[in-house]
Amino acid sequence: MTKQEKLRSRYLDDPLPIRLGGLAANLGRAASFSKHEGHREAVSATLQESKWFIEWTAAELEDKENAAELVRLQIQLAIWQIQSINKWNDNNWRSELGSQSQQWSQRILEMSGLLSS
Repeated sequence: MTKQEKLRSRYLDDPLPIRLGGLAANLGRAASFSKHEGHREAVSATLQESKWFIEWTAAELEDKENAAELVRLQIQLAIWQIQSINKWNDNNWRSELGSQSQQWSQRILEMSGLLSS
């Protein structure tokens, strides 16, 4: 079993709200990591993992607006991964990535329902 398959199996064991909470936590980590120039690989890996989490979760959401929102986020994560190759040393770009990641983290946490539990 590959690392990705193990991660998928472990991730799918959790109920949907917990999975969304995990995605929110990942985005929070990306925001935190993006503050440091030396953490490009950590951010890229976190964005990749977050894209997988969305792939494994979006179809299960009953609210199709939320599912569509997750797919838009997945596209944004891919764009950030590609842009990071050339823009990582740009402090303003990293700051914007961090800010947007944190906003998405909060939005996904709200979507999860964990805040109202």
